[in-house]
Amino acid sequence: MNELVEKVQKELERYEHPLFAFSAQPAGERIEVEIWFKSSGTDVHRYRFQLLPREVESPQFPWNFQRQLYDCLHDYVIEMFSKNPQMKEY
Repeated sequence: MNELVEKVQKELERYEHPLFAFSAQPAGERIEVEIWFKSSGTDVHRYRFQLLPREVESPQFPWNFQRQLYDCLHDYVIEMFSKNPQMKEY
């Protein structure tokens, strides 16, 4: 499992973003990827998603991972809204 976490971490090192940081750690039989907002003083949750070992072992891993990372970053940014028209107002 450690070699799979290392493979994901190595892939994450290929990405650098001025607003977000990334890490990978074991999560039982899976690998958990964590994304967080770098800015201090802003109360924003961390975004997490998991990968199956077979996803990491796939020859298409770099391409599939990039697509998943970008999709998750999009979702994370959307989740960061503190107000939007779809939210119920009380």
